[in-house]
Amino acid sequence: MLSIITFLPAVTVIALLFVPRAHERTIRYAALFGSLATLGFALALLAFFDPSVAGYQTRLGEKWVWVRQLGISYQLGLDGISLFLVILTAVLTPIAILCSWTSVEKRVLEFHAALLLLETGIVGVFVAMDLVLFYVFWEVMLIPMFLLIGIWGSGNRIRAAMKFFVYTMAGSLLMFLAIIALYIHLARNGLATFEIARIPDALRAAPLPPALEMALFLAFALSFAIKVPLFPFHTWLPDAHTEAPTAGSVVLAGVLLKMGTYGFLRFAIPFFPGSAIEAAPWLSALAAVGVIFGAAMCFVQYDVKRLIAYSSVSHLGFVMLGIFALNTRGVVGGVIQMVNHGISTGALFLLVGVIYERRHTRRIDEYGGIASVTPVYSTVFFITMLSSIGLPFLNGFVGEFLILQGAYEARRVHAVLAATGIVLGAGYMLLLTRKLIFGPITRPENQTIEDLNRREIAYLAPLVALMVILGMFSPWFTDRIEPSVNGWLQMVSGK
Repeated sequence: MLSIITFLPAVTVIALLFVPRAHERTIRYAALFGSLATLGFALALLAFFDPSVAGYQTRLGEKWVWVRQLGISYQLGLDGISLFLVILTAVLTPIAILCSWTSVEKRVLEFHAALLLLETGIVGVFVAMDLVLFYVFWEVMLIPMFLLIGIWGSGNRIRAAMKFFVYTMAGSLLMFLAIIALYIHLARNGLATFEIARIPDALRAAPLPPALEMALFLAFALSFAIKVPLFPFHTWLPDAHTEAPTAGSVVLAGVLLKMGTYGFLRFAIPFFPGSAIEAAPWLSALAAVGVIFGAAMCFVQYDVKRLIAYSSVSHLGFVMLGIFALNTRGVVGGVIQMVNHGISTGALFLLVGVIYERRHTRRIDEYGGIASVTPVYSTVFFITMLSSIGLPFLNGFVGEFLILQGAYEARRVHAVLAATGIVLGAGYMLLLTRKLIFGPITRPENQTIEDLNRREIAYLAPLVALMVILGMFSPWFTDRIEPSVNGWLQMVSGK
């Protein structure tokens, strides 16, 4: 099943190649059908997932020998940490296709091919259980995202695409060198393996020298910190979000950034727990600074997309704070907040795309008072804003509350700083809502803005529903995450 979920989007791309380019409507429907089929298989994982299992789900595991001489295998697996990230990726892809139904008019085949290949790369990252296979999927993701920004983006798309590519590739090269060094060390001790589940035990049997362990940890950590992005490695993100098409921003914010936080959970911390614990106060401090910095930057933005991009820096800082609390509440909060951020911020980018298609401007001061002419749009925006700032009974509250509890247990000063970021976050989102939605209509162009149509309601409604479901029934989700997190913490602590 994991192979089907991973490669069905790529198989759909192959099918698209047989559709004549002139038949754009057929291309769109075929891509949508492939993404919905992938979503169906992803949701079926919930029926096979055993929440009582702390480790990987053996009934969902797959393993085939790939390169026997080096011990490289095609191995896929799933646990509570990756389950909802896979489902979130499958949810957002058909939504990204629907939101581009009328806005993408050039190279329609190539656009949908890039989007579907991106889905394959991201899902592959979340389910790969071999270090080389993981790296292959990590690199597969890079090209489609680069193309989405560089071809279908706006004004400064080439600069933003190159910046994204250079930052990500620099981090990837460091990680690749660290993978090679790690394998050489294990091979010298007769424990050569690329299996992700076996590497922590192998490193306990053949410990790395402290200096080498810290160097390898920093190589992995820097690669993942760029992807998060953790302050001060965030500078590529506002440009990428601002210039990317709506679909690109949705996938970028929704799941691609989570590859960085997932990398810390799956590789950097369990492989090198001693160095991770030693570096935790510093990384936690950077996360807390990022929370406040990202929120403060939102107050001075005039472009609504850029504002939401900086809010992602703040929100992902929260996730990192929870992860490096290194306790159950903090890490569970971090994992659930990855999903929450993908839903809420993905919805915000979709809503920005809706009004951009109508007015062709993202300047906040070009709007105001549109609640009177777009009541449905304004209601959805208001609910999404409340979700983003963590209103109780909506999804954002659950993750933030658990993260703050975990962070307070670990480092009180950092928790207090992050709580300040929550206050700032509520401030800039409420201010944005007032400027965008409420007040009098000051520009005549806004008096004729159309409300949401049926297609737009169709792709926004599931996200609004998830905001409520995750907020009201959060224990159902955390019960499937917590056993894997507890097993992960035992592995990190060496117990």
